[in-house]
Amino acid sequence: MTRQLITVPLWRAAHGRTGDKGNRSNISVIAWQPALYAPIVEQITEAVVAQRFAHRRPSRVQRHLLPTLHAMNFVLDDVLDGGVNDALNLDSHGKALSFLLLDLPLHLPADLAPLLCGPA
Repeated sequence: MTRQLITVPLWRAAHGRTGDKGNRSNISVIAWQPALYAPIVEQITEAVVAQRFAHRRPSRVQRHLLPTLHAMNFVLDDVLDGGVNDALNLDSHGKALSFLLLDLPLHLPADLAPLLCGPA
């Protein structure tokens, strides 16, 4: 029997936090509910994140899983145009980068829909 799938933006299943050190950005993705964590881990991979930020030309993307917290942390190297002291871009800290990541599509079994945040 095939489960019906729905597609939603990642922000409906998780929230994010962003930090920076020099030219490196950290983006955490934290599932709203524990049951949403496994599909997020399966679909939001290093390769997917590297593709999402290809326009920022990261030299490396690493993913660190934090299953006890139902979270993961991505470390993107060389994406902040040199960092706070060197960047001319308006978001030299990269705080808005989590919003770009949280807009990725996520495919979920329809029975998980009640766990999602936001409008259906």
